[in-house]
Amino acid sequence: MEKTGKKIVIGHLYPDLLNLYGDRGNIACMMQRCIWRGIDAETVEFNTGDTIDFSKLDIVLLGGGSDREQAIVCGNLLKIREQFREYVEDGGVVIAVCGGYQLLGKYYKTEQGMIEGLNLVDIYTEQEEGRLIDNIVLKSDLADMPVVGFENHGGRTCINDNKPFGKVLYGSGNDGKSGYEGVVYKNVIGTYLHGPLLPKNPQICDYLIRKALERKYGPTELAALNDSQEEAANAYIYHRFVKE
Repeated sequence: MEKTGKKIVIGHLYPDLLNLYGDRGNIACMMQRCIWRGIDAETVEFNTGDTIDFSKLDIVLLGGGSDREQAIVCGNLLKIREQFREYVEDGGVVIAVCGGYQLLGKYYKTEQGMIEGLNLVDIYTEQEEGRLIDNIVLKSDLADMPVVGFENHGGRTCINDNKPFGKVLYGSGNDGKSGYEGVVYKNVIGTYLHGPLLPKNPQICDYLIRKALERKYGPTELAALNDSQEEAANAYIYHRFVKE
């Protein structure tokens, strides 16, 4: 593929603590889909104690971790909350999964106590008895095809008046009651979906890449890719848990 002259930098925040469910695979997916299109892509990891300069990042990934690890990460992020907020309000692209999703909100109330959130999005999470564990299928406005993944969380997230990532066709979603999953705020997606999320949902991956490129370079059309394998994996989950 001929080089486009465009480049995105992906910031992977605290992979030393927030990589409980292999969400690093989302990074690999974004990198590969850029490479196939001739877009330069670089991933920069920020571990505990590292300085994060959001002005140099085009996409930020916050993965999942245990309650203890979330508390440690949030302690670090609270020190740079205003810089993170400026990045989000300026259209910075964020994909936050599970624990990372919970950290976006005001707080996460657990049996061990309260974890203060970053308050980047008007949401909050409270732990309840029992975990919501299952495959999950959504209908999302961000994709023509279903969004599929796997959820495993004890927290129930209230997104208030924010837009959900999708409507639950199968599974529990944010709280097992509302019928919705995740949140979308500006160019931020918060979600409980593991899998990892992006390989089986190429349209969501491309949505994030396109938003990052548009913020940096203006209106962007992504070259089409052969997604037959990704679409087959997606369709298998959809037909297994929804159609049948």
